Amino acid sequence: MTLEEKKMIYSSDYANAIVEYKRSDSFLQQFNNYSLNIIDEKYGVVYFPFSQATIPIKTENGYAVIPKLYGLLDTISLDAMGVTKTQNIPRLSLKGEGVLLGFVDTGIDYNNPIFKNADNTTRIVSIWDQTIENSDAGEDTFNFGLKFNREAINSALQSENPYSVVPSTDENGHGTMLAGIAGGSADEANDFTGIVPRSEFVIVKLKQAKKSLRDYFYIPDDANCFQEDDIMFGIKYLVNVASELKRPIAICIGLGTNQGAHDGYDTLSNFIGWTGNFTGTCILVAAGNEGNGKKHYYGKVEPATGSNTVELNVGANEKGFSMELWGYAQATYSIDIMSPSGEYIPKIVARLGENRTIRFLFDNTTVYVDYLVIEAQSGNPLILVRFVTPAPGIWRFKVYGGGSSNRGFHVWLPMTGFISDNTYFLNSNPDTTITAPGNTQLVVTVTAYNPSTQNIYLSSSRGYTADSSIKPDVAAPGTDVLAPVPGNQYSRVSGTSIAAAHATGVSAMLLEWGIVQANYNTISSVQIQRFLLRGVDTQSSNTYPNNVWGYGTINIYNTFFSLSSSMF
Repeated sequence: MTLEEKKMIYSSDYANAIVEYKRSDSFLQQFNNYSLNIIDEKYGVVYFPFSQATIPIKTENGYAVIPKLYGLLDTISLDAMGVTKTQNIPRLSLKGEGVLLGFVDTGIDYNNPIFKNADNTTRIVSIWDQTIENSDAGEDTFNFGLKFNREAINSALQSENPYSVVPSTDENGHGTMLAGIAGGSADEANDFTGIVPRSEFVIVKLKQAKKSLRDYFYIPDDANCFQEDDIMFGIKYLVNVASELKRPIAICIGLGTNQGAHDGYDTLSNFIGWTGNFTGTCILVAAGNEGNGKKHYYGKVEPATGSNTVELNVGANEKGFSMELWGYAQATYSIDIMSPSGEYIPKIVARLGENRTIRFLFDNTTVYVDYLVIEAQSGNPLILVRFVTPAPGIWRFKVYGGGSSNRGFHVWLPMTGFISDNTYFLNSNPDTTITAPGNTQLVVTVTAYNPSTQNIYLSSSRGYTADSSIKPDVAAPGTDVLAPVPGNQYSRVSGTSIAAAHATGVSAMLLEWGIVQANYNTISSVQIQRFLLRGVDTQSSNTYPNNVWGYGTINIYNTFFSLSSSMF
């Protein structure tokens, strides 16, 4: 790419579109000037002047190509998962030798001793920092960001001012927490050790989403918000490094979004499902923390009345937000709108390309309504509603249906952190709240529980998927867990990304057993998912699988015991 094209990657003057570039001629012909940045053999990202983005949602392929916005999923465990018991068996002393741990997150505090060897050298193979603009970036980092290899990090560790040599930090701490839980070295003074302390790390620090895209969906300026395409680039980078080194890798995704149909067919879900199917690769995804957020509504259009009323409480000082209504392919859907003051917009008829800009004079609110009768990826109908300066109070939407007699529908608000807690559905539904990409079947989706009390983490998202597939897969410790934070400190943390980090470390044990020790040379995400399911612990009071616990809680000792009693 030219220098001018590389500037497009960071500039909010240019919009991004995720395309299947070998079959997107009709889409690309819409723009006079564009640049293509290839992710893999299927996907690429097109950059084009934002002035030419004439509401791409109005086209039938519009919503599929707009990068979705992802946020962070968080604000005893080794024994509970059978890790200590397994590692104490000589034949199964699996501590991650020869395995890589990959993280696409907020970076890493590389100066923390838990990421070093005993001789003060780093256990980090490389860091790709997307936030650092670099005109010399090459194809190995997809033409943006700056990469620091092991040699550079070791030089930094020997310097009096490490960050003058490798200026990559983790200001948030989320990435540091996940990496430490999965593979941090033992810190006896603080009674801490990661799951696989002999593994090594590959790190991607994500850049924040472009302001123009954040503004389109009204994401608060202070929210940590990342673009779908940057996450895809990051995952591909991790896989490329593992391939070059010919080593297996367990990748942890502690990010999520409420955007999309929640059926596992969004772009990132398809991408990681495909990527995780390669031998020696396992992708672990956090289920999300939306279970008690009141951000999901499920309803059915009543045959007697022909409608279903959705009531939405909007909190004070909400500057703007989006709301997505997803139906099923056999039916069509329409809405009317009533504002808190009683101003009424009659039923907007469902038809191809229907877009409305509605101004509520008494409430000083603008609402944009976009209909996609057949959304490109899922094939299901979508109604996207975007509010600007919404009046506080109760908004009411009647949802009308036609076609199939089973006219069920889902409505999702943005995830926690992207919208005020005071904006929620009055009759919310805690089910079908697993955030993307946790709904895809070809990865391990992990929910969180407290091993001390054997209770599920209260905020954990619940399944099943919108098409009734079983998710989550398993539960792992994710409540009140001791985790490293920047500055060589520790803190107690909770959330499903904490659980996903635990599961990532356990999966690295299986990769070591399967690939490094040559017991199962074709192991990948699907096989690891099945191995974990073999060993789960369950409670007699529950029926499994279910939409809260999945198949049960991880116990890697049980997994190996089920494989061969001769190991013991």
